[in-house]
Amino acid sequence: MFVKLLLVIISTALVNNVVLSQFLGLCPFLGVSKKTEMAAGMGVAVIFVITIASTVANLIQNLILVPQGIEYLNTIVFILVIAGLVQFVEMFMKKSMPALYESLGVFLPLITTNCAVLGVAINNTSDYPVGAEYTVLTSLIFSVVSGIGIAVGFTIAIVLLASIREKIEFNDFPEPFKGSPMVLITSGLMAIAMFGFSGLV
Repeated sequence: MFVKLLLVIISTALVNNVVLSQFLGLCPFLGVSKKTEMAAGMGVAVIFVITIASTVANLIQNLILVPQGIEYLNTIVFILVIAGLVQFVEMFMKKSMPALYESLGVFLPLITTNCAVLGVAINNTSDYPVGAEYTVLTSLIFSVVSGIGIAVGFTIAIVLLASIREKIEFNDFPEPFKGSPMVLITSGLMAIAMFGFSGLV
């Protein structure tokens, strides 16, 4: 089981990176990657939200929705759970890390609508369903580990992009490539490099 969990972490963080392979969560990825400190702060917030959201979503799915036969409501329920978690993170950061809270600005509450967070919650409940292969406990463990791996992959991607953007900020590019075009080109090159882990390049 330990080997399978290790493979889940590696595959979710690198091979199937949520941003560079699945192209989810691009709004904060492109918007908060101007400075490494901001990117790292956003990464930590996303790690917390995705890990807790994966745990709570799995428990709600397996202990409430599926037994009651109302699993079709999972999207609505997961959005409410994620919104509550983001509010908690926002209040915590505002109280304990006001500088980071101010620098993240509108992108912190945008975690609520970050499709990567909702996608993780929905995918984990469908990828590790309770049945012949997974019990309630093993389904929960795999969902949490997958959530951590996906969140770490998001953090790796956003911190890498931020560090590259800091390095190339003052480079002399042709006028049409300055600003957002160069960020998109850089992101595309990072995605191509990440696809190398899956053997597609």
